Amino acid sequence: MIRGGTRIRVPGDKSVSHRAVLFGSIAKGTTRVRGLLDAEDVGRTVGAARSLGAAVQNVGRELWVTGAPWLDAGEIDCGNSGTTARLLLGALAPRAGATLHGDDSLSRRPMMRVIRPLRQMGADIEGGPTLPVAVRTAELHGIDYAAEVASAQVKSAVLLAGLCAHGVTRYTEPVPTRDHTERMLRGMGANLRVGGGTIAVEAGALSAADITVPGDISSAAFWMVAAAIHPGASLVLEGVGLNPTRTGVIHVLRRMGARIDVEDHGGIEPIGTVTVTGDGLRGTEIAGAEVPTLIDELPVLAVAAAFAEGQTVVRDAAELRVKESDRVAAVVDGLRAVGAEADPRPDGLVVHGGSPRGGHVDTRGDHRIAMCFSILGLRAPVTVSETDSIRTSYPEFLATLERVRA
Repeated sequence: MIRGGTRIRVPGDKSVSHRAVLFGSIAKGTTRVRGLLDAEDVGRTVGAARSLGAAVQNVGRELWVTGAPWLDAGEIDCGNSGTTARLLLGALAPRAGATLHGDDSLSRRPMMRVIRPLRQMGADIEGGPTLPVAVRTAELHGIDYAAEVASAQVKSAVLLAGLCAHGVTRYTEPVPTRDHTERMLRGMGANLRVGGGTIAVEAGALSAADITVPGDISSAAFWMVAAAIHPGASLVLEGVGLNPTRTGVIHVLRRMGARIDVEDHGGIEPIGTVTVTGDGLRGTEIAGAEVPTLIDELPVLAVAAAFAEGQTVVRDAAELRVKESDRVAAVVDGLRAVGAEADPRPDGLVVHGGSPRGGHVDTRGDHRIAMCFSILGLRAPVTVSETDSIRTSYPEFLATLERVRA
């Protein structure tokens, strides 16, 4: 059970945090970042920025990043952070040389989706299809690239490379993905145009900015589901990022029957207060253009589906299979381990609603799997194989879990 009415402030958005540090490291002047996520993944980007020549320091409650011309860095350890690795590939290609490597999980994740368009731009990249990958500085030219995979990380890498390429770089998405990169690049002075599913950027320098990182809606999603699966209970989430390319989890939970009130306070990255009150849930279908708006939230939405009436179907989400773990397999196996019915699909899964009875779940070292089944444990006796992975994205999660547990 949960202690209803608890007010929660989730940590800073991981996607925005990575970008604030990385973009600040190539900008002129000192970028001041408030609300940065203090977690291992973002720490990898901070370490990379320092090794490439940027000055990064904590000043009070802010992180100050002073940009500088990048220097060759030798080896950069990206740990478990796919965002660090993929965005760095694009940022490095015209600016400096380095060899990127990561832990066992990251070293299995696909990198060719980034390497391929960068090579078309003239990048000198050795390696693939996975890490380690070596980058040497090269002169780049703009391209027109139509992406086959909807990926904000690939888009960001190409746009970062395009800031130093001759001519215009155009990137066309199959469906819209999170637009944190476009918003931040505009805010830092990039010559960027967006329209008709295509983002175009011309070469130019970035200028330092003051950046406020909103609370991570991917972290907030765990508490949204915690309230949603407890009829009558409510949780108040403060300072949550409400970027419309990231709010799919709110729309799906409303469709399933949860009562959600949103107070939007505005901003370049919209921030607001979200109150979630549990009610009887019903199954739904999640597919198509909605998937990129909640790809990281799908595991915990599967937990909500396990307590819903009827069937929930997830399609067009093959990307789940190449995350920190194969999240389709991890979620299905986890749900079955706690007595729920679920079936895998090549591009998603089907969850049959019911009443999970509890059990032991193998997290496969994946932070989101560890957290989503810990949330399920609020309704049924669940143990998870480890919680160390949670430090990569949400170090305060377990303490908050105890605070909301009745």
